[in-house]
Amino acid sequence: YCCCLMPESEDFWSLVPSFPLSSFSLSSLSLSPSSLLGIGALASLTAYWLVTRPRPMRPPCDLQAQSIGEPNCRRSALLKDDSLLEFYYDDTRTVYDMFQRGLRIAGSGQCLGFRKPGQPYQWISYTEVAEQAQVLGSGLLAKGCQPNPQQFVGIFAQNRPEWIISELACYTYSMAVVPLYDTLGLEAMVHILSLAEISLVICDREEKASSLLDNKEKGITPTLSCLVLFSDFSDALEERAKKCGVEVLHLSQLMEACCHILIFYCRLMQPPQPKDLAVVCFTSGTTGTGSFVIQQEDVSISYLPLAHMFERMIQVSMFCHGARVGFYQGDISLLMDDIKTLKPTFFPVVPRLLNRIYDKIQGSVTSPLRRALLHYAVRRKQAELSSGVVRNNSLWDKLVFNRIQASLGGNLRFILTASAPISPTVLSFLRATLGCLIFEGYGQTECTAGCTFSMPGDWSAGHVGAPLPCAMVKLVDIPDMNYYAKNGEGEICIRGHSVFRGYLKDPERTTEALDSDGWLHSGDVGQWLPNGTLRIIDRKKHIFKLAQGEYIAPEKIENVYMRCVPVLQAFVHGDSLQAHLIGIVVPDPEVFVDWAKERGFMGSYEELCQNPDVKKAVLEDMTAVGKEAGLKSFEQVKDLHLHPEMFSIANGLLTPTLKSRRIDIRRVFQEQISRMYSKTAT
Repeated sequence: YCCCLMPESEDFWSLVPSFPLSSFSLSSLSLSPSSLLGIGALASLTAYWLVTRPRPMRPPCDLQAQSIGEPNCRRSALLKDDSLLEFYYDDTRTVYDMFQRGLRIAGSGQCLGFRKPGQPYQWISYTEVAEQAQVLGSGLLAKGCQPNPQQFVGIFAQNRPEWIISELACYTYSMAVVPLYDTLGLEAMVHILSLAEISLVICDREEKASSLLDNKEKGITPTLSCLVLFSDFSDALEERAKKCGVEVLHLSQLMEACCHILIFYCRLMQPPQPKDLAVVCFTSGTTGTGSFVIQQEDVSISYLPLAHMFERMIQVSMFCHGARVGFYQGDISLLMDDIKTLKPTFFPVVPRLLNRIYDKIQGSVTSPLRRALLHYAVRRKQAELSSGVVRNNSLWDKLVFNRIQASLGGNLRFILTASAPISPTVLSFLRATLGCLIFEGYGQTECTAGCTFSMPGDWSAGHVGAPLPCAMVKLVDIPDMNYYAKNGEGEICIRGHSVFRGYLKDPERTTEALDSDGWLHSGDVGQWLPNGTLRIIDRKKHIFKLAQGEYIAPEKIENVYMRCVPVLQAFVHGDSLQAHLIGIVVPDPEVFVDWAKERGFMGSYEELCQNPDVKKAVLEDMTAVGKEAGLKSFEQVKDLHLHPEMFSIANGLLTPTLKSRRIDIRRVFQEQISRMYSKTAT
């Protein structure tokens, strides 16, 4: 410790005038008592600062060399050799094992939280969850399910404790889980139920059970024979189900019926092996997870869909360490109230939500003085970040950022953002204002959520970190898009223990995704940075050509435009018969009216969306932001339509992971798209 302080001590004493030691005495200085008190106070303050000054986080590796390997194929610098990490703990090799580890750590400690409107969170303990899972698993066996990985059980529900208990019930007897969700659509739902030959589905509400019965009555899901509901259901539903050969039970009925024969079914308990199939996830997308330190005291808010890998990996990581998970009420509009009540320490997010938080903070600061103070405070905190210091107890936190941090519960230790690229400006701003660790991850469902993760201690932005210890990442040539691995650019490919086995009963698609050497081809375009981190620069999928032959990656452009203050959502469209792009933009209702007012435009949100001069102002702002971000002229939209209703899961324009449903958006706005192109043609 003394050695650490030595340089700073020397720096301090170098500022003090030197005295000839041979003649040094207190009397020779002729100092008054007040001077002596002043020197003593200065010495005390200096000692206090040396002891309490903020300490930078020590990174686990050299931040200038975060990955190792050939120029285009790299592994984590955290590994001692080329052997990839397979298991983090020797006694934890399956999701079932992860929960059992948490059970050993926490015992009767809190595990799953839920709340009713206006009430505090109620908690189910780890012991209770394990007991309920075992009883429910026995009930599934009593209904004809087999204790092996070839038995698929559907879960069709929103995030809630029963979802996790049902999943754990399946794993207790080595059954595989098939998550279902609202926006799959009729065709996809029928395909999944038929392909996996699912006989039993666990639902949360009667409406979902009814939609499954619709398919059964049409004779297109013949294997379905049992529905288990979390909530009460009507006699009419039960009668309707009986007519088409489907049994309907309440979850409590199934569990109570099996309590007396639990001992018999316990003999059939077969916890899964690492090679066994655990989940069939009918989705794809870019998500991430990582290796930060979770503690038993931590609590996470669960609101992202459990049908997707991002949220699943978050939860099993929490359970593995005996931590807590609190569920939102099921209404996304009440999420902030749930967060304030739960006071989570861990907040998994998607960039869309962080963009909204950023816009809300910026929009709430109206006076020039307050705006200047905010920006100055952000710069001071960002200066600390650049030296590796992350904290929420600085003077600026207490004076400026306290209310912002309190709106997210006031206890956040870390945030993980994934599913899409986030603007470096937004990321750096929120790292300063929220005063907690914000990590960015990248991956997809096919590699069990994550393959890269930002390194603790590296608070730079504009990249998604280095490869995780469980994965190798390489870039391969895309000649059509002029990306070549020799230049450190190309399609991102992943290989390792986290990569999936393939698509269920679909060898053709599996061969397309996995090559003969086991590399998963992601469809994303990456670039290696000099420090060994990966930057996402483009998308191989969803690209199209304009009439002049230029390739367009619309998602990249949309992410740029969403940095504009008035823009909440953006959809960029073009095709090979047109020479330019057009856009559909949803203005941010929380800032749009004030933004327009500052530019002399008055009216309601809906009226402003119809004002052609306002549209022109938004287009100019988007063009300026695009130019600043380096968009080429042909990548800029030349016209746009302002739409007053958000793209959402409910209206079918967003996926459950909040990605745009491009085909559906194009269909819904076909009239506006045609009108914009016909106008520019004339």
